[in-house]
Amino acid sequence: MDGAGSGNGAAAGARRAAPPGKGERVADWADGRLGLYALAKANMRKVFPDHWSFMLGEVCLYSFLVLILTGVYLTLFFEPSTAEVVYNGTYEPLNGVLMTRAYESTLDISFDVRGGLLIRQIHHWAALVFVTGMLVHMMRVFFTGAFRKPRELNWVFGWTLLMLGIITGLTGYSLPDDLLSGTGLRFAYGAILSVPIVGTYLAFFLFGGEFPGEDFIARLYPVHILLLPGIMLGLVVAHLILVFYHKHTQYPGPGRDQKSVVGMPFLPVYMAKAGGFFFLVFGVLALMGGVASINPVWAFGPYRPDLVTTGAQPDWYLGFSEGLIRVMPGWELNAWGHTLELGVFIPFSLFPLILLALGLYPFLEAWVTGDRREHHILDRPRNVPVRTGLGAAWLSLYVVLLIGGGNDIVATHLHLSINVITWFVRIAVFVVPVLTYVVTKRICLGLQRRDRDKVLHGRETGTVKRLPHGEYIEVHEPLTQGQLFTLTQHEQHPPYEIGPTVDANGVRRRVTPAQRMRAGLARVMFGSAARIEKPTVAEYREVTSGDHHH
Repeated sequence: MDGAGSGNGAAAGARRAAPPGKGERVADWADGRLGLYALAKANMRKVFPDHWSFMLGEVCLYSFLVLILTGVYLTLFFEPSTAEVVYNGTYEPLNGVLMTRAYESTLDISFDVRGGLLIRQIHHWAALVFVTGMLVHMMRVFFTGAFRKPRELNWVFGWTLLMLGIITGLTGYSLPDDLLSGTGLRFAYGAILSVPIVGTYLAFFLFGGEFPGEDFIARLYPVHILLLPGIMLGLVVAHLILVFYHKHTQYPGPGRDQKSVVGMPFLPVYMAKAGGFFFLVFGVLALMGGVASINPVWAFGPYRPDLVTTGAQPDWYLGFSEGLIRVMPGWELNAWGHTLELGVFIPFSLFPLILLALGLYPFLEAWVTGDRREHHILDRPRNVPVRTGLGAAWLSLYVVLLIGGGNDIVATHLHLSINVITWFVRIAVFVVPVLTYVVTKRICLGLQRRDRDKVLHGRETGTVKRLPHGEYIEVHEPLTQGQLFTLTQHEQHPPYEIGPTVDANGVRRRVTPAQRMRAGLARVMFGSAARIEKPTVAEYREVTSGDHHH
């Protein structure tokens, strides 16, 4: 027995003394130099809430990855040269036509490179989905107040990504040098020329001389494939780091507050879902690239300065910029031998200002409220009607200008006068956003009233009951504690006020114009006219304690 016991002990000791495997040694080596184990232990079980709207950001991320992958493939075959050649390739209708090497290489990618047309179309669709996803994601963040402290910097990162995405899209579809992209470049060239004093110098510097210039595509190419994607990649990484560092926002509900998060761990649940969603996005983009034709450059032909494509339209995210130009009257101002093209310069200036209004709003709201607390619980849009109304008005302005940017398409398809459409857009630019704001605000206040009634009287069941004395009533079902919490958890602080301007000793306190403006904005945005007071505990008990709650 003793011998057997000692033998078993020796065998166990030998097993314990066995050297670590190769993978374990590599892991130990990496952990000793990078501290990966401690980092993974602290963060891999981080909890993320689960809601369908949070996937909008993932759509942006995965579309960006698809853009990089397909862009690298296209880079191998595209030649950014304005050298003129005579085409003699696979697409016979263009044989013998004079074109640039950039356009010829685009045709070669489309007809001669294996999978080239599919990759081109996936790349273009991914660009459209990327910008769409960013805008929708930002509006979700805007309407729910997810931009508040401590996420203001992340909002700036996201807004910058949206701007860079628009510019990158413009540079991308300008590279093939087809008639459509050339028309867009001529549009951009004219807009730059309208800048007072320095417009001519800027245009000559960017285009390398008079339009169309000899160097523009060669200059545009590294900007599109290196400079802008590199900046965007850095911003995406910084954006994700901040999302990971801050607790993820979550919608109000039971068990959720500013300190606790209800959701699934990062590993393995969230990573598995994210991986599957990436391949789903990639698959949908591949399907769109395979079955839906986009940007058929061979149908437009090579760019010629004396031609313009019929129905030339930019991608949707630049539609409102063209709408600004098309509906603006052709005003000119001549002074001291110089002409100021107000009909182009004013819309050209409004384009970034409209986007800047969206980017600066979080800081305006923080200044008006004076709120310095951290916020991890999202607002229900109905509970912030002014903010929701402003966001809806901003979107309606874009839709109106998009109609203006496609006024010729609308006119031909709906058999309307292009002048009627132009004047409709000119008027609607001022009227529609105001109406949208008023209607949206009233809808939000109506939803607040409905929430108040549901809290006090319960949910309507549709069941009608007759009382002993003959009265008919509808039976209401009391809400659960979780539902009551969701409808009443939002805060309703009194808005900022200037206060008395004269103290007890009769000394007048100086009030600055900024304070007056802040108090006025606070009254409009968060005053009694911008909210329905939620039920108090006393009101709830009074209604539910007697026979009022059927």
